Amino acid sequence: MEFWPEFLASSWGKEFLAGGFGGTAGVIAGYPLDTLRIRQQNTSKGSAFQILRRLVAAEGPFSLYRGMAAPLASVTFQNAIAFQTYAILSRAVDTNPSPDVPPSYKGVALGGFGTGAIQSLFLSPVELVKIRLQLQTKTKTINNESAPHKGPLDVTKTILRTEGWRGLYRGLSITVLRDAPAHGVYFWTYEYTREILHPGCRKSGQETFGTMLLAGGLAGVASWICCYPLDVIKTRIQAQSNSTVGRYHGIVDCFWRSVKEEGYHVLWRGLGTAVGRAFIVNGAIFTAYETALRCIFPNNNENHATI
Repeated sequence: MEFWPEFLASSWGKEFLAGGFGGTAGVIAGYPLDTLRIRQQNTSKGSAFQILRRLVAAEGPFSLYRGMAAPLASVTFQNAIAFQTYAILSRAVDTNPSPDVPPSYKGVALGGFGTGAIQSLFLSPVELVKIRLQLQTKTKTINNESAPHKGPLDVTKTILRTEGWRGLYRGLSITVLRDAPAHGVYFWTYEYTREILHPGCRKSGQETFGTMLLAGGLAGVASWICCYPLDVIKTRIQAQSNSTVGRYHGIVDCFWRSVKEEGYHVLWRGLGTAVGRAFIVNGAIFTAYETALRCIFPNNNENHATI
């Protein structure tokens, strides 16, 4: 949800490469906060700072990057699918077929909604593997298996061996429920905000780099706020396996048990971390994306924002 396809070059190859640079930078910049968010969502023991201090003291700073290989390996393909799907859907649902006119806000929102739903089919297994790695410690996995997993492939093989393909797609329904509206809110907020900050830029494409960064950051924050309770439920469902003691039996069961045991505030635990991460990630994505376009394709930047 932290990437905006409007700024991509017209060529598929350029889009794919620049999007890969931006997505990779976003993962690296925001991953420690993502690990902290996942730990906050899955436990009631301590504040964000206390969890961070315990984790770093016990396992070192590199533990904050545990499981990063999974999203890094998929981010370029994921971004390519996301912006191409959005470009098609936002035009398909719009009433104005002219390519010279930007999609209406309705088209933007519906296109983003569809993009989030479709992307979830690919993203759900990746996030499940990432969450399992982020929650394990040096001595045991999150599901109390005999030894910690060595990496994404090891986690994937274990899930397929013990739970089958259905286990790999655990949490797909809640992922779709989270990502579809979140992407709709993200794209709509981005388009609306950048037009307010720089009137006429949706058609001219000449907004400043600062406008892109601010609009992207605000869009990221808005999308996280609207879907955050669903993200907490998703984390708890994907963290468990068939062998988990007292495991949740679906979305509703997870919601009511979590609220009953920890109160409604549990649905917002880690939101501050997620919001901070949203700004950092969006800033890294847009900076890396624009830098890639200007360095690799110096003669094709006329239609992109300037600093």
